[in-house]
Amino acid sequence: MTSVTAIQLPERSEVNESDTWDLTKLFPDDDAWEQAFKEFEVKISGYARFRGTLGKSAAELAACLDFDSSVDRIAERMGNYAYLKTVENQANSVYQRMMGRFQNIATRAGEEASYIRPEILAIPDEKLAEFVSQPVLKLHALALERLTRYKPFTLSEKEEQLLAMQGEMAGATSKIFRQLHDVDLKFGNVIDENGESVELTPSTFSQFLISPDREIRKTAFHQFYEQFTAHENTLAATLSGSIQKDIYYARARGYKSALDQALFADNVPPTVYDSLIESVRTNLPALYKYYDLRKRKMGLDEIHHYDTYVPILSDIEVKHDWDEAVDVVCQSLAPLGKEYCEVLREGLSGRWCDRYPNAGKQSGAFSYGTYDGIPYIMMNYKPRVLNDVFTLTHEAGHSMHSYYSIQNQPYEYYNYTIFVAEVASTFNEQLLTRHMLENAEDDRLKAYLINNEIDGIRGTIIRQTMFAEFEKLTHEMAEAGEPLTVDSLKTSYGKLLADYFGPEFMIDEELPLECMRIPHFYRAFYVYKYATGLSAAIALSQRVLSGGEQELEEYLSFLKGGCSKYPLDLLRDAGVDLESPAPVDTALKRFESLVDELDALL
Repeated sequence: MTSVTAIQLPERSEVNESDTWDLTKLFPDDDAWEQAFKEFEVKISGYARFRGTLGKSAAELAACLDFDSSVDRIAERMGNYAYLKTVENQANSVYQRMMGRFQNIATRAGEEASYIRPEILAIPDEKLAEFVSQPVLKLHALALERLTRYKPFTLSEKEEQLLAMQGEMAGATSKIFRQLHDVDLKFGNVIDENGESVELTPSTFSQFLISPDREIRKTAFHQFYEQFTAHENTLAATLSGSIQKDIYYARARGYKSALDQALFADNVPPTVYDSLIESVRTNLPALYKYYDLRKRKMGLDEIHHYDTYVPILSDIEVKHDWDEAVDVVCQSLAPLGKEYCEVLREGLSGRWCDRYPNAGKQSGAFSYGTYDGIPYIMMNYKPRVLNDVFTLTHEAGHSMHSYYSIQNQPYEYYNYTIFVAEVASTFNEQLLTRHMLENAEDDRLKAYLINNEIDGIRGTIIRQTMFAEFEKLTHEMAEAGEPLTVDSLKTSYGKLLADYFGPEFMIDEELPLECMRIPHFYRAFYVYKYATGLSAAIALSQRVLSGGEQELEEYLSFLKGGCSKYPLDLLRDAGVDLESPAPVDTALKRFESLVDELDALL
């Protein structure tokens, strides 16, 4: 019998400091955070002195809004520190408690400030317009303009206070899911292609799915989903609770639907959401063609979900250690100018990033911009996973977006919306693909990279649109009074899988359970922004690469814009109109042409 060596993830205390992010930019240590917490408790009582004064004068209103901004800015630092600490090891009860205490006091702050919105909206329109015209309110003029849009959906002061008191409770379903998914569920170990016993986690699952050994992929897939099958009732109840929460808040405020409420803040019409789904469904035959290509070129009798992530040319080894990944990312982004690349290289080589997996660490990756810290990046980087290099440049796009926004906007308008964030991140992926293709040494490597770009479009536009359609469908079901049960969720998701994967695809019995393990579903109507974002990024990257100084400056101005305009307006200024179906259709036509090119190369 062949002996195997068990490989376990290191404990957080065993990780080299140089491989971690530097949270001292937020607070020097936990004691400093505790001191800020005490000061914050005292500070939020200051809201009381502004109650009943907001309609008296522009100066009184400005004083309240300035105070509210100062409270929010402190809360951002405190909340970011506590959250990023919990991310490092979700089993660490010290930081779980810290996060819980912050959520509690943030809810209290929201209660104390809950009178602000209804009191402002009670000011007669003409009087408020006169206030806004005065210099003392110049900083807040845009925020006030946006606030007045919410007048039809704002409740009485007492009702607003009650809703604010529910803040911590409203986040319970997401917290329960994260604890179950990232900490409590144990998936066992899987023997990898090197004969090593590797712990199967939400983070390493993606690595197993790109294994060239089909038995390893198959084993990891079925073993992973065994745990979701065993807990499907708990997971279904948790997801249902999150959906019901969305519907409750939409109905409480008088929105037509949860979707309408979700789109309102970005001023995005529902036609953009529906048009995305329609465009993707119209172009699904190209996806079926791609799955057929995969099946043929991989020599498979049947194609399963666990066959869709491994590169078709799986014998090509593309490995990047961290420094090599930083090099290739920065080289690829040279068209964005010297400042962009120098700032990014310093951050990635320094301590912007928490680089590698460790025991208890949150799965996945994200960027976390902080006005008074640095644009943090969480990775679970694996040198043998090419997709992790693309993930790094993706998160770097977010972080540089934060960097430019912070440099050019006041605190009140630096925090760009998710809608535009996904443009900056996937724009970087487009440039990385271009750079790697230009430097490909032979047709096989070129085919490998085209395969990777195809999978990027498939995962970001087509797969995320399937998720978006599931969110729309399940919310509509619940709004119509249909119970969301294990069976109804699995059936709804199963139908979507059949439509999006096509008639020749083998859908494993467990795969409908995927709908219960997607973290984004706990932030409903978020994922469509990945799809619109990449569509815009493809258009903008082509515009910058084929253009000159003006096109580059317009793109950099977009990064500097923060939330100083609505997302669709920021993008129009940069050169792309997402109210037209053209960007999505163009991206999907590119997908089809890449499939044909890959077929010819192979």
